[in-house]
Amino acid sequence: MHGLEIRDSRDSDLPAIESLYPRAFPDEDLLPLVRTLLAGEPGILSLVAIGGGPLAGHILFTPGAITGSESRAALLAPLAVAPEWQRQGVGTALIREGLSRLKQDGVAQVYVLGDPAYYGRSGFSQETGVTPPYPLLEEYRDAWQSLSSGSVPPPGQGKLMLPDAWMQPALWGP
Repeated sequence: MHGLEIRDSRDSDLPAIESLYPRAFPDEDLLPLVRTLLAGEPGILSLVAIGGGPLAGHILFTPGAITGSESRAALLAPLAVAPEWQRQGVGTALIREGLSRLKQDGVAQVYVLGDPAYYGRSGFSQETGVTPPYPLLEEYRDAWQSLSSGSVPPPGQGKLMLPDAWMQPALWGP
């Protein structure tokens, strides 16, 4: 995307990140999760999109493991794009950069719980073999998706295991 810089987030970006989430998700309070992940969860990939002014977007990828598998995995979440930057490819650019970096790091599969129409544009499809940390309501089943990096064989079956910050049932349901 022209004029957009994507880079690792820095400590100095925290105020802008904290300002972004309430604007992107006025009905959800994702800040406690974002703060916890950024405050020292090892292996977190945190990227920001800068568009010549305020923060245009932010994405986090959390490393995880699959029960019964040696394959490396990651969870894409959350992803926030400033309202004035939405529908301009910022989220797609952040996803693309994150996936590229994870592939280079040997991550086999990336998971997301989100809108299938949105994430499908980046290649995600419904995941049926690996389950999320908590059971999903039936209406969210199509929203549980994954994408293979193609670098190593993806895990077949199992459960996605994540750090404690993600082990809250409220993060996986309404």
